[in-house]
Amino acid sequence: MTSLIELNLDEADFQSRRELESHLAYESFIALAREPRRELIVDHTLQRRGMKCGFLLAAAFMLSKRIAGWTAKPRVGILFPPGLGGYIANLAVVFAGKVPVNLNFTLGPASAASCLKKADIDCLLTTERVRQKIPDFPWPETGVIDLVEELKNLPKAKTLALLSWIHLCPSKLLARILKVPSEGGDREAGLLFTSGSSGEPKGVVLTHKNILGNCAQIDASGLLRPSEKLLANLPIFHSFGFTVTLWYPLLRGCAVVTLPSPLDVKKNAEVVAVESISILVGTPTFFKPYFKRVDASKLASIKCVIAGAEKTPEGFADAWESQFGGQYLEGYGLTETSPVVSVNLPTMPRGATYPGESTAGSRRGSVGRLLPGHAARILHPDTKEEISLDEVGLLALRGPNIFYGYLDEPDRTEEVLQDGWFITGDLARFDADGFLFIEGRLSRFSKIGGEMVPHGTVEELLIQAYGLEESETPALAVAGRPDAAKGEVLVLLTTVDIGLSDMRGKLSEAGLPNLWVPKEIRRVEAIPTLATGKLDLRGINEMAQSA
Repeated sequence: MTSLIELNLDEADFQSRRELESHLAYESFIALAREPRRELIVDHTLQRRGMKCGFLLAAAFMLSKRIAGWTAKPRVGILFPPGLGGYIANLAVVFAGKVPVNLNFTLGPASAASCLKKADIDCLLTTERVRQKIPDFPWPETGVIDLVEELKNLPKAKTLALLSWIHLCPSKLLARILKVPSEGGDREAGLLFTSGSSGEPKGVVLTHKNILGNCAQIDASGLLRPSEKLLANLPIFHSFGFTVTLWYPLLRGCAVVTLPSPLDVKKNAEVVAVESISILVGTPTFFKPYFKRVDASKLASIKCVIAGAEKTPEGFADAWESQFGGQYLEGYGLTETSPVVSVNLPTMPRGATYPGESTAGSRRGSVGRLLPGHAARILHPDTKEEISLDEVGLLALRGPNIFYGYLDEPDRTEEVLQDGWFITGDLARFDADGFLFIEGRLSRFSKIGGEMVPHGTVEELLIQAYGLEESETPALAVAGRPDAAKGEVLVLLTTVDIGLSDMRGKLSEAGLPNLWVPKEIRRVEAIPTLATGKLDLRGINEMAQSA
């Protein structure tokens, strides 16, 4: 593999698929109308409430007819936790030929107001219940639509008539009669604002081709078959929640059970048991509390857990499988990749051609193999020249799921989209069998004395040295700050008492060179985190600069 400089998994074939030129509205309409009697979504927000494909389609389409009267703008804001409201709202917006913008209400009032302004939004779909829960959100004086009230006021006779047509009329014919938007392709289909883990939130423009392409790639992996049942508890404003637990089920028929938050693990576990859910998705941070709070019998139906967004700690996957059974499968993705790039699988997908001779679907420590339809290169972090795939360098990707660009930020877009390739900012390598290993975020390295020092490696060793593996919230974090002599020095932020000399001794015993040892320690009340469970790198860096 050392002679290879590019890994290509039918990327050109995927790019040329006709279905990727279609529109989310048309494809979801056809998929839902095909099985109108099937219960696709079960909402457990308050009590069990199921909804069949036909009624979901009828309600969303009828609602879409009102959206043009609420706004002339191309984008519509949506504020919903995971649940039926979020599915209906997103469907209605695309049926109206507009762009859904699922807003991150955890960003804080100033950042949320900035997102509303950047997206040029004057219409928000939500409910009074949501408004009461987030009173600090910068709600506009006009243009806030209570979706629950609007659904109650839909004309029953017309809605039932449409439902009858959905049951009786061929889906493609009905879509043409109703003039459902059918031309999507490179047009904007969704706008997501990044969580801002390392800076101000950016508006990530995703096209119809991006979302349809990523759903096709996920489908090709064979992991989320229509026979599976998925727990959908991740925020819709998060790229995984947007594509994997919202659009994928609507397009591909994988049943979902919704809960408003991944944090209430006891409630999540109870619903898993009641609904016989087979697939659980989330982050290691969200999964940690299960060990102490959940009886293993509650998760007996789980076939596999899919983890992403942050690196799985060493030994965590084995511990999960030992206690709860099923397979723990780590994956990788970014908002800019719509989001899924790679994932470990129970078995290798049929017809897949990967390097090497291994037929295994997963490999511990890796984030799996690339999904079909991707091409990848490894670039030198400084020169951006191509290097061998088995060397550690910047991961660059190409595929139908690579985003269109950052909203109204051409300079930032040009930094990451170069000659058709997306430079992810992650340092990675491939092994001989095509498994991808993420070594860290480039921004999570400090250049000290000319050497690249990974913050994550230092954090992992300190967590092990001080027995902090079972902490349900991050107990420490490492960041760099400028230093006149060495370029940078490392600063340790910690919520527990750690002495400087003791820390140096433990890291020295672990074999770390002196350059890798933090020179300063700062005791803090909490390590900043985001709603997704990831470290808030921007907040951490700000703390480190003031240390």
